[in-house]
Amino acid sequence: MKKSAPCKAEIALMEPFVGLTLERIHVPQSREEFASATAEIKAAGMVGFDTESRPTFAVGEVSEGPHLVQFALPDRAYLFQLYHTAGHPFLIELLRSEQLIKVGFGLRSDGGHIRAKLGVEPGGVVDLNTLFHMEGYQKEVGVRTAVAVVFRQRFAKSRHVTTSNWSQHQLTPQQLLYAANDAWAALKVLQALDRPLGNLPVMGLTPKLTGVDLNRSSHTLNL
Repeated sequence: MKKSAPCKAEIALMEPFVGLTLERIHVPQSREEFASATAEIKAAGMVGFDTESRPTFAVGEVSEGPHLVQFALPDRAYLFQLYHTAGHPFLIELLRSEQLIKVGFGLRSDGGHIRAKLGVEPGGVVDLNTLFHMEGYQKEVGVRTAVAVVFRQRFAKSRHVTTSNWSQHQLTPQQLLYAANDAWAALKVLQALDRPLGNLPVMGLTPKLTGVDLNRSSHTLNL
């Protein structure tokens, strides 16, 4: 059965989606901080996931991203800046892990950038656009549409922020908030949909997987 999502005009009238605040967003700087963040992310079992890259504007210019990789837990987010080479071994471990389920939107392009930059194939990935397509939505569903469908709320996306320089070492508060909540919203959407793990379109997932709880949200909605 084909389903249609709210249009831009309808979404504009919805109440805003309230995400993580700055004090819930962590940017590891040292090896010790990367190790601690990695342990907490792995313990979560399932996280919201996304990447950000400095945009390219010239014809034929190849992206050097990702410059930022985001992992969102139910109550906080960790942003890994790739200029910190000390964090690369930890980041690669998280990306490769098939036991850590990484949930996001439009992750095919993210995976290509990750392979090109880090030489690693991400495992345990759930692209929510695929899930929405399986449920009858014909057009591509991104985070803004998904939040509108599931929560009847408006996820704010500023073009000024999305196309900003993600390679800069000191990210702005606006960049931190957008990057963290882009990943966090994906996690909240999947929690609200309350789908059994076995019914999710997980790429790179081994058959044996335990300890992942999809029911940490108070919302139980059907598409």
